[in-house]
Amino acid sequence: MPFRKLADEHNLSPAQVYRKVFSEMDKLPENTWLSNEFCNRWSGRLVIDGKYIAVKGYDKKIPFIYGIDFLTHDIPVGLLAPSENLASYVQFFNLIRTIHYPMQIIIADDNGSAREALKLTYPTIRMQLCHNHYLENVRQLLQVRTEEKYRIFFYDLKTAFSPKNYPDDRNYQLRRLLWRHGKHDQTVQAIIADVMSRYDRLFAYGYHMKHCPNTTNIIESYNSHLQARLKSIKGFQSFKSAERWLNAWMLRRRTKAFTDCGEPFKHLNGKMPIEMSIKKDANVSSVLKLLTR
Repeated sequence: MPFRKLADEHNLSPAQVYRKVFSEMDKLPENTWLSNEFCNRWSGRLVIDGKYIAVKGYDKKIPFIYGIDFLTHDIPVGLLAPSENLASYVQFFNLIRTIHYPMQIIIADDNGSAREALKLTYPTIRMQLCHNHYLENVRQLLQVRTEEKYRIFFYDLKTAFSPKNYPDDRNYQLRRLLWRHGKHDQTVQAIIADVMSRYDRLFAYGYHMKHCPNTTNIIESYNSHLQARLKSIKGFQSFKSAERWLNAWMLRRRTKAFTDCGEPFKHLNGKMPIEMSIKKDANVSSVLKLLTR
């Protein structure tokens, strides 16, 4: 809500509201500390992404890197960083370590810095590449929306990516695509070769792991919500003020009950994300008291 509207509702000046809001946010606990102190029932399937934020003093927008635990929809860790580089992702994964997150797999777009940081911090953990991002890149390369030449090949490729396929079926379909469309076409040959070179990352979710996504859809929906909130702010005056606001946003998301989850997450409706990850011997009411004292 804009500061001016808050001021009108509470018969205060916008400056008074501004000071009050930031004073309240300063009292909030840090999100990573809250995770470490109260939570341990995560699924280990971490969907990560970076949302770019406008901050005064930086020529370009800078990334807010955060993760969502897939089965609980909770946000264990978030980090505002000066740039989306190797050092930032190493710092992010080290924060994940500090809360003893039971990491099993990372789901992300094809980010080289995140991939290298994962090797340094969690060398045995697989990364699952987002199928939506990968296939959209192929779609743009082939200009499928405007050109017919590769349209049939692209839709056949999407079929091969279906999560319903067993590995042997998928491999057969990829070989068939190469034979049918790529026998004399170097573009198709290059795409199939790229799929095979990334095979372990494109289909990591299928390695004996139930309830693992192959897209980053869940965090994309959170990004949309975050973007709507940021639209009225337009930018932050400092790195510290951006960190403060983002911390408050994460805490709010974690303590706001779901209302419109569809299958297979209907059971989350009426519950807060932090309720799903909180330790069995902890009490949600104690968390809420901590946030509203």
